[in-house]
Amino acid sequence: MTKETKTSMTLNSLSSIGTSKNRKRVGRGIGSGTGKTAGRGHKGQKSRSGGNIRQGFEGGQMPLQMRLPKFGFSSRVNNNFKEVNIKNINGMKVVNLETLKEKKLITKSVKKVKIFGNTEVDSKITVEGISLTKGAKQAIENAGGKVVDLEKKNNKDTKDKSNSEDNN
Repeated sequence: MTKETKTSMTLNSLSSIGTSKNRKRVGRGIGSGTGKTAGRGHKGQKSRSGGNIRQGFEGGQMPLQMRLPKFGFSSRVNNNFKEVNIKNINGMKVVNLETLKEKKLITKSVKKVKIFGNTEVDSKITVEGISLTKGAKQAIENAGGKVVDLEKKNNKDTKDKSNSEDNN
């Protein structure tokens, strides 16, 4: 004797009234209630096929979002700036843009990075040319690491050169 699967009528197999409703077919005669104009009214852009109006369009009048005053601006100074947690660089010996890109902590297009966090660091880390928060700098220096700021070094070198040229 094989077991046949029977679908019995139980409360959990019944569907609620009104859960599935046939869609209204418009434009199918007067008797349907939505014949002739099919609920679109008479004439005008909205009654035509493909007659949709973009959001915010006011019939050629200057739209509200364009009438309102503009405010603020987009800064071009720090628009490509990423942050890296000190936990992620823990264990690295030298940290600079190239090593962070190799470890895939930042993308190739990033030119500025800031290291943040104040958790303890296990190894001596040398940070080159990257800005740090006070807590991150203190954590690295407490572990015996050092922070070398390349930008300040380069600025001092150029100042020294310009001063020596002026003296000659």
